[in-house]
Amino acid sequence: MAQQSLTFHGVKSAEQVNQITTALMMLDGVDSAEVGRYGAEVDGRVKREALIKAVEKLKLGIKVT
Repeated sequence: MAQQSLTFHGVKSAEQVNQITTALMMLDGVDSAEVGRYGAEVDGRVKREALIKAVEKLKLGIKVT
């Protein structure tokens, strides 16, 4: 199992954190995701690009790196 770290810029609310958590957890290969206002730690067999796309797909105006 691999761990990936993401950094967020622009998360303003707990609702956005919840939306990101849900989007990440729904991806095939994600075993767990700890999400906060400034980033996420994701465990599982999923590509970093897929994680970033899942967050960007929410169209929350958040920059993901």
